Amino acid sequence: MVAYVIIPGIDGSDERHWQSLWEKRWGASAVRIAPASWSRPDLPDWVAAIQAAHETAFRRDGRVALVAHSLGCWAAAHWLEQARPGVVAALLVAPPDPRGPAFPREAAPSFPGLSARPLPCPSLVVASDDDPYCDAKASASFAHDWRARAHLVEAHGHINSRSGLGDWPAGLELLRGLVDG
Repeated sequence: MVAYVIIPGIDGSDERHWQSLWEKRWGASAVRIAPASWSRPDLPDWVAAIQAAHETAFRRDGRVALVAHSLGCWAAAHWLEQARPGVVAALLVAPPDPRGPAFPREAAPSFPGLSARPLPCPSLVVASDDDPYCDAKASASFAHDWRARAHLVEAHGHINSRSGLGDWPAGLELLRGLVDG
């Protein structure tokens, strides 16, 4: 068994987002972060929320997988800079480029200074070739710097609810491969 920590991006993931659908599927095995700063993300607040969710998930099962989307990828990577007990995998989907023109600097002022550093667990970066927040070259660079595998999908935008993925079975397969790897 594995417990999952769900780490959405700005404003959380709506009910049609694959993260929300996976969370329902997993029931008690999933813990969503609960920062106070959903709409105006504050990195220390998000990191503390990941820590709290991890503690809950780790108590449920000694093996924990992080499932992050968008800005949540950067919060997860920052949190992972220290070794964390029981973290067996990190799925990082559609990380935005903090130096890119579409990055929400005003909404998330504590995030732009982050840089990708090697992660201490098996990791996979999933990106779309037409993501408006990060081009394929930048996402491949982040994967390299995080020492994560990279998986590029075609024409899925920001890989969110607007992408029309539903519960995204292909993403679940990627996560299973990462966790079981």
